[in-house]
This record gives sequence, C-alpha cells and structure tokens, in this order.
Amino acid sequence: MTFHQRAVFAGAAGPAARIARWFARWFARCAPLRHLIALPLPLALLLVWWTGYRAAWISPQVLPSIGQVVHALGAGWQSGDLQRDAGVSLLRVLAGFVLGGTLGVPLGVAMGLSERIRDYVYPCFRIIAYVPLLGWLPLLVLVLGIGETLKIVLIAKAALVPITLNTYNGMRNVPAAYGELGAVFRFSRWQLIRHVVFPAAFPQIWSGVRYGLTQCWLLLVIVEFLASDSGLGYMIISGQQLFQMDTVFAALLVIGVIGFLLDRGLRWLEACLFGEERRP
Repeated sequence: MTFHQRAVFAGAAGPAARIARWFARWFARCAPLRHLIALPLPLALLLVWWTGYRAAWISPQVLPSIGQVVHALGAGWQSGDLQRDAGVSLLRVLAGFVLGGTLGVPLGVAMGLSERIRDYVYPCFRIIAYVPLLGWLPLLVLVLGIGETLKIVLIAKAALVPITLNTYNGMRNVPAAYGELGAVFRFSRWQLIRHVVFPAAFPQIWSGVRYGLTQCWLLLVIVEFLASDSGLGYMIISGQQLFQMDTVFAALLVIGVIGFLLDRGLRWLEACLFGEERRP
C-alpha cells in the first residue's frame, strides 16, 4: 500500500473510529441501565396475559386475571401462609442440598485422587446416576415412608450427582505440571492436595455446586406433591384441587422469583470467591 493509499484509508477510517469511540463511551455510561433490556419480554407476556383474560381466550377458571394473582399474593402474605410455605420449601432444599454436597464432594475427591476407588465406585455410581430420580420413588417409599425424610433424600440425590461428577472431573483435570510444582516445593501429598490440587479444581467443583442447587430447587415442587401439607408445591396442589388458579399462579411466581434470587446469590458469591465480574 502506497503512502497516498494509507492516507486516504486513514482519512476514511477516522470518522468511523470516532463514532465507534462515542458509542463505546455511551454504552459505558449506560451500563447501570443494561438490565432494562430484559424488560420488554416480561412486559409483553403480561400484555398477552391481560389481553387473553379480557378477550376470554381461556376460561377464567383456568386463567385468572393479573389482579387476582396479585390479590392472592397479598392475602397469602397477610395470613402468613406464603412465608410459612416458602420457608418450609427453602428448609427442605437446604437440608437436601447440604446432605448431597456433604456426600458428593468427598466422593468426587476420592474418585479423582485414587484410581482404585474410581475403578470400584465410578461404574456403579454412573449406573445409579442414570436412573431417573422418580424411578427410585417406589423403593424409597417402602423404606422411608412418605414423610420428610423421603423428600430430603430425593432432593439430596438431585444434588449428589452433579456435585460428585463435577468434583471428580475437576480433580482429574488438574494439569500434571501442578504436581511437579508441588515436588519443587517438597509438599507432602496432603499439602499438595490442599494447596495445589483442590484450589485448581475448585472452579469446576463450584460449577457442580451451583448446578446441584438448581436441580434441588427444580425438583422441589415434584417432591412436595408427595403427601405434603406445607410448602410451595403443596400450595400449587391445594389451589388446583380447589380450582383456585390465582393461588396456583401466585405459587409459581414465588417459586420462580426465589429460584432467580438463589441463582443471583450464587453468582455474587462466585464473584467474591474468584474475583470475577458479576455475570448477567
């Protein structure tokens, strides 16, 4: 390219570059408002809901109005039933999640560090993991009954599989060079695991923890359908049996909001642990 051609090209690119820089500065100033981009979709859904109710596209016994759902939320809050059911559901999820994580992390670490343990345990664990959760229900009902223990065990199994597998894969995927680094510092096996291997595997372990909690929350409603007298799942079943669809929609809304907040909380904690920027 000749000097004249470069000059012409630079002159043409100058305005475009200035415009690009202006847009970059504008987007940077508007960064706090970027979450507003997500508003059109829920607003559109609310509009379709309102229009469908007003036009009677679906029977009012099936599709309540937005006002009826808001009233159901307010009535549940004033009576205390909403807080009680949400608290019971959160306690069940927390108990099952802690149980699944307490078993899953050590099991994944053991399989990741010991080939003998992996050869003995991993094939059997994979077979158990491939059995659908509700496939265990008849056996567990006979063994545990239909009380709280059954619900917590089912939720724990939902957390156990992803936490164990992610922990195992995280430990196995630590580069061999890290072991050589430990040898340079003359670490013992325990020091190598504690100061090198486990920190290197922790991001993937954390991914399993996040996914495990998500699975627990998704399974919660199904678990609470099983002879429960409290919880958000019971709130849905009770509303459906009494044809109180406003209560059903209110419970679904609360489940979605709590699940969203749990995920946001884990993302914030992840940013604190790994020093990363929060992701949307």
